[in-house]
Amino acid sequence: MSYTVLALISVAIVIFIESGILKTGLFARTSFYIAYSIVIFFQLLTNGYLTGTEIVTYGENAIMGIRIVNAPLEDLLFGFSLVVLTMSTWLKLEGLGSKRTKQAAREMENA
Repeated sequence: MSYTVLALISVAIVIFIESGILKTGLFARTSFYIAYSIVIFFQLLTNGYLTGTEIVTYGENAIMGIRIVNAPLEDLLFGFSLVVLTMSTWLKLEGLGSKRTKQAAREMENA
C-alpha cells in the first residue's frame, strides 16, 4: 500500500472519528483553524527543510509527487490527521471532565 493511500485513509478515518463518534464540533471552531495554521506553518518549515536537503527522501512511486515547500502532500495529510485526532480527543476528554466536575458539585450541594 502506498504512502498516498495510507495518508488518504488516515484523513478519512479521522474525519469519521471526529464527525461520527467524538462529535466535538472541532471544525466549527475558529480556534481550530488558528491552531492548525500555526502547526502547518512549522510543519512546512521543518518538513520542507528535511525533504529539500534530502535528509528525508521518498520513493517517487510511493507518493503523488505534489509538493508544497518541498514537502510531499502526503506528509501534510498525515499532519492534518494527527492534529485533528489529538485536538478532538482533547476536547472530548475536556468535556467529560467538565461533566464530572459539574456532577460532583451537584452531589456536594445535595449532601
